[in-house]
Amino acid sequence: MAGNSFGQAFRITTAGESHGPGNVVIIDGVPPGLPLTIEELQVELDRRRPGQSKITTQRQEPDIPQFLSGMFEGQTTGTSLAIFIPNKDQRSRDYSDIKDKYRPGHADYSFDAKYGRRDYRGGGRSSARETGVRVAAGVVASKILKQECRASVQGYVTQVGNIVADIPDPAAITRKMVEQLPDGTPNIVRCPDYVAAEKMVTLIDELRKDCNSIGGVAEIVATGVPAGLGEPVFDKIKADLAKALFSLPAVLGVEYGVGFGCATMTGSEHNDLFAPDEKNAPVIQKDVTGVKTTTNRHGGMLGGITTGMPIVLRAAVKPTSSLPMEQQTVTRDGEETTISTKGRHDPCLLPRFIPMAESMVAIVLADHWLRWKAQCGKIAPDTAR
Repeated sequence: MAGNSFGQAFRITTAGESHGPGNVVIIDGVPPGLPLTIEELQVELDRRRPGQSKITTQRQEPDIPQFLSGMFEGQTTGTSLAIFIPNKDQRSRDYSDIKDKYRPGHADYSFDAKYGRRDYRGGGRSSARETGVRVAAGVVASKILKQECRASVQGYVTQVGNIVADIPDPAAITRKMVEQLPDGTPNIVRCPDYVAAEKMVTLIDELRKDCNSIGGVAEIVATGVPAGLGEPVFDKIKADLAKALFSLPAVLGVEYGVGFGCATMTGSEHNDLFAPDEKNAPVIQKDVTGVKTTTNRHGGMLGGITTGMPIVLRAAVKPTSSLPMEQQTVTRDGEETTISTKGRHDPCLLPRFIPMAESMVAIVLADHWLRWKAQCGKIAPDTAR
């Protein structure tokens, strides 16, 4: 099966299924000597794991990772870093009734069409269980970004159904604002607009009780990313970021900056005007003066290369496809029937999607940082000229 790897200089390869023994990621390109602990991985995995609130699936998975290779005395060795996350709470019996039925919104039919067979337990290889090891890889990528260029990535929910949050300054959102409400209790929907967050939780809970689900939008912002990362043609950083987000389950749309809003703008309305930067924003070429733009409609990328402004992306996430209500479908033999999907599923994917999206953005940025170092990082500016 092709398509299990992503990235070039920082490259991840994953394997595993929803109801198999577990999932594993092999990460190539990790610099040697990077401090890394299981506890650091666990913090992010706990943000993604199931069973964390009433508006997520109640499957109870501790998601405790294990290092299989690439670590010695608390630091990376520079060789392939392998991380394994076992499955502990599979209930494969929940899927026995759909063995020969195609679930609406799922990959059941397309898997049969491609391979002539499928693992009907959960989502098999296309299950979101696989994203746990991506989150583990994202921890490694984030440490590289923080250590080498002091960049960071933060995601949050901006929309659930028709409830839209008011986020005036995306770059000002902090982890604490996303994870906690003002009274210190968990912000289970991960929306930093707390009035909207309360409405979102109410809507998700109502739909859960009605055996239904709802979609929404996540925004991901990367700050501190220096100008100069990315490639100008096929490997534009916006293209790699879009592919990274589209590779996550349930993502149906990705935009950056003003996104589709550009369709109704004139050129003078859309252009971000350049200005001197008193803070001297980081630029990786030392003989280039850092500048800023007075607005950020370009979302931190121009010509496929970062500008030093915050990178701003949004992903539209569809409603959960697995529903306990009865729906029309067909069998593998093409006979009409009905289906009601058992099992434990998220009524809204957005709260658990946030750490997944953050991880994929961090992986892309770490990859492009290491690619820049390999191509340009050793060349002195005078020599380059």
